[in-house]
Amino acid sequence: MRTTKSKQRSVRRQLDEKLALSTPQQDLLEDLASKCTSDPNPDNTFQYAFALSKSRDKSELQYSISMLDSLVKNGYEHQVDCMFGSATAHYLLEEYDDARFLCEAILRTRPENEAAAQLHTASVSAKDDREEKMARDIAIGGTAAVAAVGLALLLGKKR
Repeated sequence: MRTTKSKQRSVRRQLDEKLALSTPQQDLLEDLASKCTSDPNPDNTFQYAFALSKSRDKSELQYSISMLDSLVKNGYEHQVDCMFGSATAHYLLEEYDDARFLCEAILRTRPENEAAAQLHTASVSAKDDREEKMARDIAIGGTAAVAAVGLALLLGKKR
């Protein structure tokens, strides 16, 4: 289903607001890490990794991805939740293609998964916006370079 850029940006803003409000507190992360260390079972690992997937710390997000991907590879029963947590962490790391890929995998098996659909739309929007900004920056840089060469030629003729 195609959506307009305006609708994509709206979905992205809403998701970004939700994620900003769901950043885990340090004491929660410490408690979950302690549980994971004292009783390293898949459920404790999942709870800790899923909480980390909403962190704003790059290393915590990367660690979250590695734990969640490991749970999926080892056949953990809540694979869709693991994939969604990993997609969220990729999104927060601005790895939009990876987030999109995971959301598409979720949506192939669970097309009714609204959270994955929103994250997918937000990933598409964020990547599009980043590419548009890069194109603008390149165009501005090229214009500035041409102006500099023109100015240099003009100044060279006056001497």
